[in-house]
Amino acid sequence: MSVDAAQPFTPPVADTEIGRFFAENGYYLAKGVFSPAEVAELEADFDRIVSQLLGSGEHVNAAWSGPEVDRIGAKDLVVIHTHNVQQYSAAWLRAMMHDTFLGIASDILGPDIILHHSKLFQKPSELGAPFPMHQDWNYFPTQLDSMIAGIVHVSKATDEMGCLRVYPGSHKLGRIADTYGSIENDLLLQYPLENATIIEAEPGDVLFFHYFTIHGSMPNRSSEVRKTVLVQLHAGNDVMESGYNHPYERLALKGWNAHATRTSANEGK
Repeated sequence: MSVDAAQPFTPPVADTEIGRFFAENGYYLAKGVFSPAEVAELEADFDRIVSQLLGSGEHVNAAWSGPEVDRIGAKDLVVIHTHNVQQYSAAWLRAMMHDTFLGIASDILGPDIILHHSKLFQKPSELGAPFPMHQDWNYFPTQLDSMIAGIVHVSKATDEMGCLRVYPGSHKLGRIADTYGSIENDLLLQYPLENATIIEAEPGDVLFFHYFTIHGSMPNRSSEVRKTVLVQLHAGNDVMESGYNHPYERLALKGWNAHATRTSANEGK
């Protein structure tokens, strides 16, 4: 199902073939960005991070709650999570500066690319938690709305494993209030999870999507573990709006950060 908006939002993307596809659909699946050898290294460090998290004694289950989770019938499930995997692993920092990864990101964002944050998600076999349909902008809005995510697939992601689902073109709706997924929303009710486009992926693939794109995922009911790292990026001439408390790395992965200041460089969030 695609979406038509009366006055559609157009993301500030580069004028490339990938950029034009992204502008129309709000997502782009890049195949084989990382080689099997690179994936093996990333998976080894992914597993090491998960082991360290589980041994930390911290709360690491990021499963959501709320009416949509109840409707899916997915109470008491698990998704292991941490922000900023590059703070654990040099291999993951190198992955974010990978030439092919940044080349595709540049086809969407242009030559200047800033890391906002990253996050690890592991959906355990049979008990992996879902994510109800939502927009991401509610959590970290930027002034120019250039924010995108790139999901690096360390494992395969099938429908049974709870891969991402999207509504192509839904980013054209722009900012819709209270679409962060944990409460009922009249607009989101028009875009049920079960009818969304299923985006299956292989290890090494990267799924890019805009932070207005309505997306979510089903539970992992398979016998396999789903492993992904999401890398949140924005253009170098964009910056996060004030008043939002979220990890913000401000790291220039490519090109230039036009909004960096002495004060921002000293901030811890």
